Amino acid sequence: MKTLGDITYRNIASLMHATVGLSFTDTKKALVASRLSMRLQQLGMKSFDEYYALIQSGPSEEEFQVAVDLLTTNETYFFREARHFDVLAQELCQTRPQRLKVWSAASSYGDEAYSTAMLLSDLQRQGCVGPDWSILGTDISDRVLQGAVDAIYPETRLREVSQERRKRYCLRGEGESEGLVQMNANLRSRVRFGQLNLCQEIENIGPFDVIFLRNVLIYFDPPTKREVIERVLSQLRVGGLFFIGMAEGRVQCDTPLQALEPGAFRKLPMAGTTQ
Repeated sequence: MKTLGDITYRNIASLMHATVGLSFTDTKKALVASRLSMRLQQLGMKSFDEYYALIQSGPSEEEFQVAVDLLTTNETYFFREARHFDVLAQELCQTRPQRLKVWSAASSYGDEAYSTAMLLSDLQRQGCVGPDWSILGTDISDRVLQGAVDAIYPETRLREVSQERRKRYCLRGEGESEGLVQMNANLRSRVRFGQLNLCQEIENIGPFDVIFLRNVLIYFDPPTKREVIERVLSQLRVGGLFFIGMAEGRVQCDTPLQALEPGAFRKLPMAGTTQ
C-alpha cells in the first residue's frame, strides 16, 4: 500500500473538514489511507499527493464526491435500529395525522427513506395516517442519491423486512438480476431525493413532522456537530420527532428537546414561547 505522508494527510483532512465538515484526527490516518489506496490504484496514481491535487478543487468535482463516499462508508440496511420505527409508529397511531412530512437528512442509498415509506404506507392502510404524506431524502453525494432514486438493493439489505412487506412493496429480480429487489413504483412515488450539504445554510425546506439524522454525526467534530443539529432542527416543527443514531450519544444544542428513547427526541417550544 502506498504511504500517506503526514502533510498530505493533514491537507486531505483539512479539505474534508472545510468543505463538508468531516472530522479526521491524527488517529484516523491509517483508516483514510486504507480507504483511499484502492482508489489510487484504480486511477493509476503513484502517490496520495497526486490524488489530493485531483480532489482539492472541491465538491463540484466528481472525484471529490467519490472520496467523500469512500471516507464515509457505513453499513446501511432497511429498518436499521428498528426501535426508532416502533417509536414513530406509536406516535402516529396516537396522533393520527392527516398530513405528514418526513426528512431523511443523511439518506445515503435510501434504505432509511424507503423503510419509512413502507411503515407509513402500512399505517395509512390501518387508518392511522392520512393519505397526504411524503418523504424527502437528502445526501451530499450525487452518486449515492442516484442509487436511491433507482431503488435497487441486494436482498441482504432487506433482512429486517418481513416477507409480507417484501411482497407488498418490492419487485424481485430474475435471471441476471436474481438476488436484487426494487421498490415498486407506488412506494418510489412517495419519496423524492435531492443533494444537500448539512454543513452549509439550509433553505426553508420544512417544516417537517419527523426528521432522521442518524449515523452521520459521528463524522463531525463537536462544533460542527452542534451547528448541523441546530440547522436541521430549525426545519422541524415544535412537537415533531427527531432521531439520531442510538450510539451517537447526547444531543448538544440550544433547541429544547425531550428525550423519548435512546436516539429519539421530541422538539419542545423555546422558553417564553407557546406552541
